[in-house]
Amino acid sequence: MTTELLLAHYLKQLRLPTVAKQYASLAREAAEHNLSYEAYLVTLFEQEVTAREENQRQLRLRHAAFPVQKTLDTFEFHLVPSLSKQKVLTLAQGEFVERHANVLLIGSSGTGKTHLATALGVEMVQRGYRVKFVTACALVEELLLAKDEHRLLAMEKQWLKYDVVICDELGYVPFTKAGGELLFQFFSDRHERRSTIVTSNLEFGEWVSVFGDEKLTAALLDRMTHRAHILVMNGESYRFRQSLQRQNADEAGG
Repeated sequence: MTTELLLAHYLKQLRLPTVAKQYASLAREAAEHNLSYEAYLVTLFEQEVTAREENQRQLRLRHAAFPVQKTLDTFEFHLVPSLSKQKVLTLAQGEFVERHANVLLIGSSGTGKTHLATALGVEMVQRGYRVKFVTACALVEELLLAKDEHRLLAMEKQWLKYDVVICDELGYVPFTKAGGELLFQFFSDRHERRSTIVTSNLEFGEWVSVFGDEKLTAALLDRMTHRAHILVMNGESYRFRQSLQRQNADEAGG
């Protein structure tokens, strides 16, 4: 067996695909620049590590299941005057995840809550955290199905593996009593163990209309707001402004 074939075999066994692709070209560059063996190896394995980190990041992004990837640099903070840009940028550093704190985005429809929640989620993925995006309705449906199939405990353990869960659109659709209780339990299980980002078009005093039980809602808010970062997002409808801009652009082009 030739040296090249033997090396390819070993690299496959060791699962070093980037090294396999790069070692020959990097060896030529090392020879041209009179690099030491050690410097060559450092460069070679740096390529492998970088590729693995990027693959892991892409995998985390896919598992996060964002409906659309959004970033902070495309969020128009000037349209939401009640929102502190500095506070959002601080949250993007990820300390709230280390502290197992929640982030609650409260405001009227169309003000960019989902955009901001997704952007924070993407930032957390970049920092190596496991993130999952789900709408409140989809989450409740999954919880009810898991209960019916007697796998609720297994499902809850699976969701606890995520460092951050983004629960979007809480309050758009009221739940059944059973659904509200299951969502309460879901949030309670994550309390002080993992972080949850929630977006809602309802003020806290209106959450009872979703859960249907005053005591349960009060207990939930007590847990959810404990050490939470609450972002109030009131202002001109973000989506309406974008639609108006597109309409004006179309009219100008026509």
